[in-house]
Amino acid sequence: MADERDLKVTERITIPAAELEEQFIRAGGPGGQNVNKVSSAVQLRYLGAESTAISPDAKRRLYRLAGQRATKEGDVIIEASRYRSQERNREDARERLVELVLEALRPPPPPRKKTKPSRGAVERRIKAKKARSNVKKMRRSVDD
Repeated sequence: MADERDLKVTERITIPAAELEEQFIRAGGPGGQNVNKVSSAVQLRYLGAESTAISPDAKRRLYRLAGQRATKEGDVIIEASRYRSQERNREDARERLVELVLEALRPPPPPRKKTKPSRGAVERRIKAKKARSNVKKMRRSVDD
């Protein structure tokens, strides 16, 4: 049975609540005196190292995409302090984690194959360069 705190990524992929840790911290920014009293910012930690929700390849891409937000232990930390309310920051952090995981699930594009220009294309390019050169040559002043 799925827990309401589980994070649904796609129809088939759900991150269990046991693999997520939330910590509430004080946030800077707007909020007036409230900001000094209430811990409204959220630090969402995805325990990716022992996660079974996504494949190892997707995990590697996730860590590469996460950059500084990934830890050596294999966790991904997302901080959200955009909003004044704790609940909205929690939703924001969860949405951002879903976007990151979705991006990691997308397989990378195949590598680009190097190609050479055709002989005809090279000849056309050189012909165009020579024509341009002649136009410029005709504009020069004439020596007496």
